[in-house]
Amino acid sequence: MPIWNPWHGCHKISPGCQNCYVYRRDSQFGKDSSQVARTGNFDLPLRKNRDGSWKLSGEEPVYACMTSDFFLPEADPWRAEAWEMIRLRQDLSFVIITKRIERFSVALPADWGDGYANVTILCTCENQEQADRRLPVFLSLPIRRREVIQEPMLEEIHLEPYLASGKILRVTCGGESGEEARLCDYGWILDTRSQCIRFGTAFHFKQTGARFQKEGKVYRIDRKFQESQARRAGIDWEPGDRRWMDALFDRLSRSAFRSSFHLRARERAYLEEKGMAVMEQHARDFVRQRLAPAEPAHDGKQTPMKGHPVFLAQHATGTCCRGCLYKWHRIPKGRELYPAEQDYVVEILLEWIRRQQKSG
Repeated sequence: MPIWNPWHGCHKISPGCQNCYVYRRDSQFGKDSSQVARTGNFDLPLRKNRDGSWKLSGEEPVYACMTSDFFLPEADPWRAEAWEMIRLRQDLSFVIITKRIERFSVALPADWGDGYANVTILCTCENQEQADRRLPVFLSLPIRRREVIQEPMLEEIHLEPYLASGKILRVTCGGESGEEARLCDYGWILDTRSQCIRFGTAFHFKQTGARFQKEGKVYRIDRKFQESQARRAGIDWEPGDRRWMDALFDRLSRSAFRSSFHLRARERAYLEEKGMAVMEQHARDFVRQRLAPAEPAHDGKQTPMKGHPVFLAQHATGTCCRGCLYKWHRIPKGRELYPAEQDYVVEILLEWIRRQQKSG
């Protein structure tokens, strides 16, 4: 991974900074990480080898300021020059991770517009408080490529209001490294992944961290295995990847109640007569009217369209009421479903009907 550190040093500003790896590493050499200074590699993007080729090639994204923060106040005098180097190297893709998104506009280039095409900004949010403080600002700024990173992830985080904007391209999760690492729970990771799938946002599980809890058991994981263990989980997701659907239906099949529902001759005849386009419209109407409200009338006790393929699909897929929707799909109760979440439920209902058609 190519790294460009134009300046070094930083200040701790939020809970995610508590066990900062830069402070930890610098302390081994008696270095004060709070002292901010330009580095000898400040102009690295413009340096060339003896043969005239760039020292930084365009094959992989270049991660900027990994031992500092690009928007640190002390770096204000240098940032315009750094932006200029980024502008000149359009052949490179630059990734900038920040905890100081509120300072994004300081020394922003005059030709920035809605963002340089070769720049991705990642806003960190290690807990719900920081997500709710930083992400509204993040979404309001003129940035072409936005991603969110929850690292170190310190608790379950609800991103639904921000993912619903459609402006976030990817969410990355990861635990904390180091001897004093705080716990990262796999359940938090999976919950964020579920949110991303519902809103069509790419998801990446970067690393487990040193203290990783799964199904109630805490594991101590050596630094060299933290990323490989995350890869082995195989839960990264990109829009268009439908493997999550197979995993969901596998879970549903292990429930005696959910797996007891099937299309009978009457429902099959109705489906044959009306077609899937009508099924989709009925599913959308039900979800919008009976499931999407924050407090649905007679939630869990209603029986609309009894005997209808969609009605059976609701029970078979755990989308019949808000309680089941939370249990099976981690969609919180007490708030209205976002349009993307309604689409998600409809997609599951139609998939169940299609699978029933094939199995019949």
